[in-house]
Amino acid sequence: MEARFNLYGNAITASFSKRMNMAGKVIDDSPLPKSTYELVKIRASQINGCSYCVDMHTKDAAHAGETSVRINLVAAWREANVFTEAERAALALTEEATRTADGGHVSDDTFDQVRKHYDDDQIAALIAGIALINAWNRLNAIAHTPAGDYVPGQWG
Repeated sequence: MEARFNLYGNAITASFSKRMNMAGKVIDDSPLPKSTYELVKIRASQINGCSYCVDMHTKDAAHAGETSVRINLVAAWREANVFTEAERAALALTEEATRTADGGHVSDDTFDQVRKHYDDDQIAALIAGIALINAWNRLNAIAHTPAGDYVPGQWG
């Protein structure tokens, strides 16, 4: 597969991507557990069909010490017994927020579960992180950025 458009070869999209990376630093520096954020990025990327981001975030998660079992079960997290209740709440929020474009919504039950497991700063990071990964997914899916060549740490 070849990219339709080189996001990093164009001054506008490269500048935009740089600013998105800067926004991501806010989430990276937040108290949201890093493993939870990686799971969120994987799940949103799977839903959005962004192969580049699935490749990146599964590799980043493995590089950070996440197990292959948990990485492989993100797509079927509801039926898997390897995720904590807090992670399940974050994954449910990710799915519902990512699917709002399909006519869905974030349910009160899901948000109540998120509130049960995360403080306000972690919730803020979750909301911002879900919004950010959805934006990255759309950029890469539109540009048709090919997957497979990502090396953990190459972007930061």
